[in-house]
Amino acid sequence: MGSLSGVFLCSFIVALSGALMPGPLLTATIAESSRHGFRAGPLLTVGHAIPEIVLVCALFLGLAPFLTGTVTTGTISLVGAAILLWLAFGMFRSLPTLALGKRAPAGVSQGRLVVTGMLVSIANPYWSIWWATIGLAWILQAGRWGFAGVAVFFTGHIAADCAWYSLVSFTIGKGRAYFTDKLYRMVAAVCAAFLTLFAIFFIGNGVKKLFL
Repeated sequence: MGSLSGVFLCSFIVALSGALMPGPLLTATIAESSRHGFRAGPLLTVGHAIPEIVLVCALFLGLAPFLTGTVTTGTISLVGAAILLWLAFGMFRSLPTLALGKRAPAGVSQGRLVVTGMLVSIANPYWSIWWATIGLAWILQAGRWGFAGVAVFFTGHIAADCAWYSLVSFTIGKGRAYFTDKLYRMVAAVCAAFLTLFAIFFIGNGVKKLFL
């Protein structure tokens, strides 16, 4: 990261590697894009960005030790695991009847999509832990350029999220001739399986932090 352009590029790559992994936000994007089309991805990303801005500010205020504390991380892991299991169970249960829904009217539910993006981000324990550890380390590196460096880093991070989730929305919303109900169920099943694996991992992490 020898320049601000390097900060942006590194941030973009790191964020993209995380966005590509199955998680609650990807699950929501797949589900909402079938009904709302391409706009679901950008709007969910806006919702995702709002708590991230708050969290970055909290890290600057010195809350990183609290967010990475044993009790906090253990609690976040167990609560998040419960939410992930609930999401995965709902997806598995709906697989036999899961189908690409009818397109919603253009002016409907934009605010709901933003709120959904906020909620699924907060519910993901990996999200807060990532920002309090890996994310904080990158922020400190970008901070060598002052506020501009942090702003560029955050812009690169959100740009990667927006690019990936917009691509997913475009594929589902616009490429309906190729994205069949059968393929939709297969993708949903894979996402549900990964959510279950994430939940198992965080249950183990939470138990270890709180009880061992």
